[in-house]
Amino acid sequence: MSTSDLSRAATIDAAALRELIDSGRPPRLLDVRTPGEFEAVHIPGAYNVPLDLLQEHREELRNHLDEDVVLVCRSGARATKAEQTLAGVGLPNVRVLTGGIMAWQAANAPITQGAPRWDLERQVRLVAGSIVGVSVLASVFVPGLKWVAGLIGAGLTFAALTNTCAMGMLLSRLPYNRGASCDLDTIVGQLRTGTTARVRS
Repeated sequence: MSTSDLSRAATIDAAALRELIDSGRPPRLLDVRTPGEFEAVHIPGAYNVPLDLLQEHREELRNHLDEDVVLVCRSGARATKAEQTLAGVGLPNVRVLTGGIMAWQAANAPITQGAPRWDLERQVRLVAGSIVGVSVLASVFVPGLKWVAGLIGAGLTFAALTNTCAMGMLLSRLPYNRGASCDLDTIVGQLRTGTTARVRS
């Protein structure tokens, strides 16, 4: 996904979203981050629908999303991918929260907070940096290992150009990031009844 894809997505900023919520006509908030990130901090009343699950079950979810929908992630990139996915199944009135949960927190808007966790982007930086550092140091003894560092660098460059991240997708499946149960049946049940999952503090 390119920068132009981000600019084409329908957006709403934190101030406008807060006004909608306070007006008593809140949109359906879908947070597409991992369950672990969602448990750490999210907008009150939001539903956690991880991006990979949303993309895999777009048709089923579309049947439970007739009203206005606002998509939330950390900074806007994953939410924009989710918006494109839902647009592909004909769902109108979908917007992306500009700047994601980071902008929401910067605006001092209400949040529900649980146990702190590292967000996915920070985990990617840690793992990639560690692999590069270890590979460079170990290449003193095994020269061929320098190519591992080169591959990680190439992977990060590709991830930036395409706005995709294979390492992030793999890390999102770790138990640390999966958190509480977040399956299709649970999410559909919450959407149908209008209740959100309680987060352990």
